Amino acid sequence: MSITELLASISLLLLPIFFYLTKSSKSEASSISNPNAPKSYPLVGSSLAIFANRNRRIQWISDLIQNSPSATVVLHRFFLDDSHILTGNPANVQHMLKTQFHNYEKGSKTRRILFDFLGNGIFNINGDSWKFQRKLSSNEFNTKSLRKFVETVVDAELSQRLIPILSTAAADNAVLDLQDILQRFAFDNICQIAFGYDPAYLLPDLPEAEFAKTFDDAVNISSQRFNSVFPYLWKIKKFLNIGSEKRLKEASSQIREFAKNIIKEKKQELSKKSSLESVDLLSRFLSSGHSDEDFVTDIVISFILAGRDTTSAALTWYFWLLSQNQEVEKEVLREIKEKSESPVYEEVKDMVYTHASLCESMRLYPPVPIDSKVAKHDDVLPDGTVVKKGSRVCYHPYAMGRLEVLWGSDWEMFKPERWLESAADGANKNGKWSFVGRDPFTYPVFQAGPRICLGKDMAFLQMKRVVSGILRRFKVVPVAEDGSEPVFIADLTSKMKGGFPVRFKERAD
Repeated sequence: MSITELLASISLLLLPIFFYLTKSSKSEASSISNPNAPKSYPLVGSSLAIFANRNRRIQWISDLIQNSPSATVVLHRFFLDDSHILTGNPANVQHMLKTQFHNYEKGSKTRRILFDFLGNGIFNINGDSWKFQRKLSSNEFNTKSLRKFVETVVDAELSQRLIPILSTAAADNAVLDLQDILQRFAFDNICQIAFGYDPAYLLPDLPEAEFAKTFDDAVNISSQRFNSVFPYLWKIKKFLNIGSEKRLKEASSQIREFAKNIIKEKKQELSKKSSLESVDLLSRFLSSGHSDEDFVTDIVISFILAGRDTTSAALTWYFWLLSQNQEVEKEVLREIKEKSESPVYEEVKDMVYTHASLCESMRLYPPVPIDSKVAKHDDVLPDGTVVKKGSRVCYHPYAMGRLEVLWGSDWEMFKPERWLESAADGANKNGKWSFVGRDPFTYPVFQAGPRICLGKDMAFLQMKRVVSGILRRFKVVPVAEDGSEPVFIADLTSKMKGGFPVRFKERAD
């Protein structure tokens, strides 16, 4: 048999399979009822479209959801990969995160992707292990002593490090990357709150702190695993221990070794005293009898991840939005000046307009723009989307903040007033604003249901104190004068591409 005949025979054998797969792909695509969804081809699914939009993945998926009648789309990747259901429908979000919470979990793929970095920490587990860590953490987060400790740490970092650095920059008319400054500030804070360790990352010379850089590498490479168009590539690199996977192995090992050294020091201190004087989270866990090093290491690393980039990401976009919306900045500044220079907890809690403006900023630029779960069993979402066992279902806060059906035709506007009622509405007798929140399934920036963020109140406390400390003293002026929107990118959390170069101008009054 000639080569030509052999190829013809193989083609004839494969032709029925091709038509079957094509028919199957078309039938699945048609079930989405979205003419704007990317084409799904046999074997490769929507991988071509995913690859073409890899540099604007978040925005592309948001566009698909916005253009879908049900605010839900289905994407298929490589032929061995499961389908991805992406939704911005609040009814679907409530179904996943609350009503059918037991059916939607992290999933084995997510656990494998994050295990080298997070181990069995609270953000990478399900079932009884998650319940145990959640209950333990909840008990600690709800204590007044922890809240007071957070206030003390934030105020010290603000007054002793952040404000002096900004004052020097203002005097020298120097340009600083505000995103980098805020990341350093947040990293120092969360390490002290979680570990009782000060990495001194925010210093005048802006040093390269080894622990911070190592942590950053682990986050970035773990994120690359998630975003890989062909997810088997990272597994091959891990097996061969080459490239980024070799760096992740080294970074994760260094982070865990660093954490365990601190744990040993805390244990030694505890053995000499009946209780630890420090009130950081690690000391609290050890004092309550949880001395297993791997367990404590995993949970504390998870909290550093949660607190490291989320508040800095939120604040970076917040200060950019304020620079583009002078009237909002004036109203925030007016509220700040009504409080004392170092506002106590009750004063911070009463900063209603500032709170609303932060919520509005995170509506447009959420720190975690997309999150996913995996279905344990077959299911049907409230909008009629069929979910097969093992399918990944993602809810998309970035897209949800841009849905006209949820926020009105003016959704593009930065408008804190959409979160407020005034005295004219009969909401407040003293003529001040009254905050009106949205349900967490329409606004899942802090997740929702049983997994709702434990650190939500702590995050708002930190952000309000930072906003108050900076705006009372300085006007933040972006170096880019054209007012063009910076590029929103995301690893495990969101960032501003290229940083946020700004100058600081001392306020005269």
